[in-house]
Amino acid sequence: MNDPVVIPLQAVAPAVGVKKKHIKRTSKDISQRTRLIVQSLFIVLNVWLCAQFYLFVRYFESAGVGPHVSRPAGVDGWLPIAGLMNTRYFFSTGRIPTIHPAAMILFLIFTVSSLLLKRAFCSWLCPVGTLSEYLWKAGQRLLGRNLTLPRWLDIGLRGIKYLLLAFFVFIIGGMSAASLEDFMVQPYGILADVKMLHFFEHIGGAALITVIVLAALSVVIKNFWCRYACPYGALMSLVSAVSPWRIRRDVEACAACGQCSKACPQHLPVADLIQVRSLECTGCMTCVASCASEGALQFSLPPRKASTVAERWRGRVLSPVGVAVIIAVLFFGGVGAAKLTHHWQTNISDDDYRQLIPHVDDQTHPGF
Repeated sequence: MNDPVVIPLQAVAPAVGVKKKHIKRTSKDISQRTRLIVQSLFIVLNVWLCAQFYLFVRYFESAGVGPHVSRPAGVDGWLPIAGLMNTRYFFSTGRIPTIHPAAMILFLIFTVSSLLLKRAFCSWLCPVGTLSEYLWKAGQRLLGRNLTLPRWLDIGLRGIKYLLLAFFVFIIGGMSAASLEDFMVQPYGILADVKMLHFFEHIGGAALITVIVLAALSVVIKNFWCRYACPYGALMSLVSAVSPWRIRRDVEACAACGQCSKACPQHLPVADLIQVRSLECTGCMTCVASCASEGALQFSLPPRKASTVAERWRGRVLSPVGVAVIIAVLFFGGVGAAKLTHHWQTNISDDDYRQLIPHVDDQTHPGF
């Protein structure tokens, strides 16, 4: 959806046949190394949260056998629907919900990150996005290339994630604040995280086949799930439309080699654009890493009107470290504020969990 706007090169580039003079970049690009560090740290954090949550659930399922650990509220990050429901409830009532409040806090943190940094959540933080990236890279090494779908099919499939998002927004948007609260305080809503754990622990044949098919498609097609089917990514895409920082190309500094377009995981024609407005841009900066010309491609605010490349971009460029710092400030600042104001942990006691968790599979969907 929202294909990139291509500005004709004739209007912005030298005439055909005229060799462009450009300055070769001498600075070492650190964008992909920085992004890998952020991705890895977030994967480690999620593995730790999942392990702690597993021990928490097992303690109550086994009637007190094994270590007793507190419930990690961060696991709510795996409940995006609860995050959307609680956010809707918050904006309707002005009150922060007591069940899965961390789902809302994390939902808002990730949304604000996309508001500022394009879809940086998808390419810098999301564990599924990280896995998807390494699947297509593995496919590239094993098969020599990835499959590129025809434009008409690619555009059609991209609409799926927006339809899924529209479905959830329609359902949740039509619920009253009282209905939302009633849903979340019922055992089904309280134990949504435990049910999620059980889904993966006791995954059925159809679900397992679906996961395998999606993984296989992600090996041959870049970011298959993220590009075509993720409603969370669709939301981040729409929010990113007004992001102030974007990939921008300086025509005078550009050598017109086309390497940025070839490197882009989202198949965007970066080499033909002045700025990348596409909703598919994830701010991964892979195109910037591939650029060999000094100052030709930047993740930046709009440039100044100046005669030299250096002056145009002075104070406008957001470095990879800058992206990482903004993400860290948003994440730790938001989580810290929620903890300080006691809006992080679900307001359910161990005694309640002791009663509820052993009977989690008896809880049926209460409906909307």
